[in-house]
Amino acid sequence: MTSTQAIQKICILRLSAIGDVCNALAVVQQLQQALPEADITWVCGKAEAHLLALFTNINVVIYDKRDGLRGLLCLKRQLKAQQFDVLWHMQAALRASLVSYCINAKRRIGFDRSRAKDGQWLFTNEKISPANSPHVLDGFLQFLNQLNIAPQPVKWHVPLSEQDRDYAKTLLNTDTKQLLICPAASKAYKNWTIEGYVGIALYALNQGYQVSLIGSPANNEMALSEQINQACKGRLSNLCGKTSLPQLWALIDQADILISPDTGPAHMAVAVNTPVLGLYAHHNPQRTGPYQYRHYVVSVWQQEIEKEQGKPASQLSWRSRVKNPDAMQLITLDAVIDMFETIKQEQQL
Repeated sequence: MTSTQAIQKICILRLSAIGDVCNALAVVQQLQQALPEADITWVCGKAEAHLLALFTNINVVIYDKRDGLRGLLCLKRQLKAQQFDVLWHMQAALRASLVSYCINAKRRIGFDRSRAKDGQWLFTNEKISPANSPHVLDGFLQFLNQLNIAPQPVKWHVPLSEQDRDYAKTLLNTDTKQLLICPAASKAYKNWTIEGYVGIALYALNQGYQVSLIGSPANNEMALSEQINQACKGRLSNLCGKTSLPQLWALIDQADILISPDTGPAHMAVAVNTPVLGLYAHHNPQRTGPYQYRHYVVSVWQQEIEKEQGKPASQLSWRSRVKNPDAMQLITLDAVIDMFETIKQEQQL
């Protein structure tokens, strides 16, 4: 392998999604610590660029998938003059691999064959070693090993602006414990039930928490949050759609607990050390769960995947997905309340 001293320009290719970009960010920050003089460019999606804009030591280049071939040609022109020493191709998807053709790099590092789905291995000339853990972030850490950089314990540095922190404070009562609920994932089948969200919200209110709903301005997220708040007779603070991504990150930073299904804000919370009570049914939380808070996940994935496949989970692929569209309804309110109490008690120690 080439000495790290010869590495001056590095391109990161991870287009989406918010949660995966947060996981990759922890690894990129370790890369920056090991190679402080290296110039880092990150090719990402439009929404993810708003998140990465906080990090002024990363050159952000946007590829909007809605632009299709025209966007690819534009990206190729934009990067034509740049020659990178290393490309980290961190997304095993055909669209991302097509984007990789726009990036000139001597070393094109991608996933090992077990993770290089959609033929990603055809677009790289080096493969990382398989990870010992199924988690997405542990897979990302192998990119460091490929550059002879020893991975360190995972942590993030998120440079939230004072302006965003101040805005978050105007939305929250800082004298009260704060529970944030992010009810909607990008895919509706990952959402818990309205009755469940209402039940845990009312329980937390009775425990003295201010309870706020968060999410993007997407119509489905706004509608779900409004339904939950109406069912709680307007006792919640409905902040859904009222924050930019950096403002949302500042809001999560000031919360005591976040309750969320498998979606981006859960991973944003991990990055600022806010405990996450994750709700999982379709995907293995040991693979996609909130990295530092997987022990707080309430999951029915194992029981459901074993029921569908007729085998122990240990004998199945870590990618195995529960197909039952109603699987999230199997998460009980009692289980969520019990985990909420566990988090509370551990915070008091």
